Amino acid sequence: MSLQVVYRAKAKATGGRDGRATSSDGVLDVKLGVPKEMGGAGGEVTNPEQLFAAGYSACFLGAMKFVAGRDKIAMPKDAWIEGEVGIGPIPDGFGIEATLNIHLPEMDEAEAKKLVDAAHIVCPYSNATRNNIDVTLNIIR
Repeated sequence: MSLQVVYRAKAKATGGRDGRATSSDGVLDVKLGVPKEMGGAGGEVTNPEQLFAAGYSACFLGAMKFVAGRDKIAMPKDAWIEGEVGIGPIPDGFGIEATLNIHLPEMDEAEAKKLVDAAHIVCPYSNATRNNIDVTLNIIR
């Protein structure tokens, strides 16, 4: 597969999990830290799992909007997604899993499933994670 790149994001991380992440345009500038659950200090910091959960949620919601427009599906204007990313040990290091809790209020169950399934095909995050990590899609109405 040949990808014609139309946009390229650039971000720099320093200090690992106890550091900082910044985007090349300066819009993103976050302090990173290890969560208490992983033996860190926690506090007013973010971490790679939170950033992944936010990115996947936003991307998937965008994919749903794309599919809704393309396939003429009425998507609720107040739809939202809460992403969860879990991290834990695997035999050769660490692995992650993702859950997207997709809130589609008052949407028909069959239509919601059709929308979510189609979005899961077009979403870049879904394509990147497919067959690599466990992804759970929960539709909440």
